Amino acid sequence: MKPATSILYKNLADKGNQSFFLIAGPCAIEGEEMAFAIAKEIKNICGELGIPFIFKGSYRKANRSRLDSFTGIGDLKALKILQAVGSHFGLPVTTDIHTEKEAELAARYVDILQIPAFLCRQTNLLVAAAKTGKPVNIKKGQFLSPGAMKWAVEKVRQSGNGQVFLTERGTTFGYQDLVVDFRGIPLMQSFGLPVVLDCTHSLQRPNQSSGVTGGQPMMIETIAKAGIAAGANGLFIETHPNPATALSDGANMLPLNQLKGLLTKLAKLKKALL
Repeated sequence: MKPATSILYKNLADKGNQSFFLIAGPCAIEGEEMAFAIAKEIKNICGELGIPFIFKGSYRKANRSRLDSFTGIGDLKALKILQAVGSHFGLPVTTDIHTEKEAELAARYVDILQIPAFLCRQTNLLVAAAKTGKPVNIKKGQFLSPGAMKWAVEKVRQSGNGQVFLTERGTTFGYQDLVVDFRGIPLMQSFGLPVVLDCTHSLQRPNQSSGVTGGQPMMIETIAKAGIAAGANGLFIETHPNPATALSDGANMLPLNQLKGLLTKLAKLKKALL
């Protein structure tokens, strides 16, 4: 049985102060069998290590470089898979939304709404997400300073919803790279909310001439360790059994068979810091 979203948010905020929670799953929902297999594996790992786990999967990919890029298997089909994963495994689930109408639609199926980094200043989207009553995870825009995210948070809070997360996912550096300023984690925590570090999208190599975003998955462990050391409340990691065959963002994702080893190290690191 999953807790009510208000209890879920409080539990995650409290847990994130002592350990860390994990938002993880594939970039996009490719099918029910794949989603269930990934969720089962991550739940088992997190259960063994005592890490609270939120399953993530995009039901639709709206921000693509090329028109022929994979965008999804169908909105309702993917949302129902997310709902089924949450119900079957007793897990909170999250997905990203892109328009006001999507906020109301997705909120019927998932527990936490995610605002993509490129859309973090879209007032109507933030207000619509807030009014669903679901916790809202806002990804920091690649073009914004950590301090500027205060105003995105206030849009949600002033719309009657105090259940807000912020996620650091790197800042644009030149045309084809991102950097993470770890000072941003405590700065954004000073707004009085949990801060998550996106360990996979922070390593994207955008604006490739091929029209397909690149990545540096070999650096995921480095970024994750630094995030834990900097005091992140949660980590965001996209993972897939075979990233080379993933239909979206395969260049960024961590192979699923490497997740347990990484989380084991991170749990030990967090314990040493307490």
